[in-house]
Amino acid sequence: MISRHHRHMPALLLILITFCALSFPLTDSIAADKLVVYSGRAERLIKPVFDAFTAKTGIQVDLLSSGTTELVNRLKAEGDRTPADLLLTNDAGSLELARGAGLLRPLNMREVERAIPSQFRAADNSWVGLSGRFWIIVYNTTMVKPDQLISLLDLANPQWKDKLAIPNSGSEYLQAGVSVIRAAHGDERTKKFLEGLRDNAGSQVYQKSSQIVDAVAKGQVAVGIVNHYYVYRHLATQPAAPLAVIMPDQKDGGMGAIMNVTGIGITKSSTHVDNAKLLIEFLVAQAGQKMFADLDKEYPLHPEVKADPALVDRKSFRAALVPLTRLAELREPTLTLIEQVGLR
Repeated sequence: MISRHHRHMPALLLILITFCALSFPLTDSIAADKLVVYSGRAERLIKPVFDAFTAKTGIQVDLLSSGTTELVNRLKAEGDRTPADLLLTNDAGSLELARGAGLLRPLNMREVERAIPSQFRAADNSWVGLSGRFWIIVYNTTMVKPDQLISLLDLANPQWKDKLAIPNSGSEYLQAGVSVIRAAHGDERTKKFLEGLRDNAGSQVYQKSSQIVDAVAKGQVAVGIVNHYYVYRHLATQPAAPLAVIMPDQKDGGMGAIMNVTGIGITKSSTHVDNAKLLIEFLVAQAGQKMFADLDKEYPLHPEVKADPALVDRKSFRAALVPLTRLAELREPTLTLIEQVGLR
């Protein structure tokens, strides 16, 4: 998966995307019993759920996996000729950008409105959240006491120099997290936070969140910033690893934990809308939500579906109040600030 962001896609790349779009085997998408999903999620984390949908309905799901930014740009380049029926991403901001660009289809689905609370959907249901993830602090339990850290902003303090691992500047998770911090604390404080992260992390900057968790588990660094599920996936295979999670910014007056969602929307040009609606209906139903959450270690958004019991109880902490729909408008200034600070 390509993880670097590309705000200014070279013309040659756009031409190649268009060529690939025209070369895509349209016969697959023409078949009434098939759906094409452009997915920003790792295939191993979504395919089992789609396989269950196929087993239930007989509708095959073909996946095209890539970075979220690349997929949105591809949809723009393909226009009405896109073979994609649905767009699945790990970031509400990207879905909102796709909605704003007219790439997604508004939906009137009572099943969705009954299952997923309104704060996790676009106002017109053109995208629907499927599961929640939180940007948290992971720490090595032999090197750090949990009361040493209260806020993500604490990680900018000099005491964490050479003890911190962070994602690189192309991380969608970092970009969304910094956007929420900007909305909560303003640009000046966010800039100081980023400068502190840059100085404290030094060379401990990773492309993959799983690498950050591994570095913390091995004691190469004491703390890291990742989405919560990477920690629980690691512990599921290595239960003795000295890892634990801090849900930051929970004190009175704190901004709350930074939340994002995995979500999905039907493309405006889909010719298989009824089948695409069936897939979304499957994903937001209790059985689909349970399967999705158990597989990915994320928090289900359906209020009646319980998360994996290994996770921090969702009722024990609160989320930041910045609306997910604002992540789109916050992105460009956030990218500019990240570049100004010089994060790797």
